[in-house]
Amino acid sequence: MRTIRLKLNEIMAQRGLTQTQLSELSGVRQAAISEMSRNIREQINLKTLVKIADALEIDDISELIIIENSEKDRL
Repeated sequence: MRTIRLKLNEIMAQRGLTQTQLSELSGVRQAAISEMSRNIREQINLKTLVKIADALEIDDISELIIIENSEKDRL
């Protein structure tokens, strides 16, 4: 089974941003950013992704999202 994972933690680390700072830049609640950065949020509104991409100045969504095969499928 394939899963979608956000690379939010990696991007924030590369840019020296905290969840609180990204929340302020994007207008997305810090709790939502926390859930997204831990990849525990099951649904994400496209408008929310756009806000985060705008705040991070990302033009290519593949910088933010990756599709992975589950561990079970790799074995």
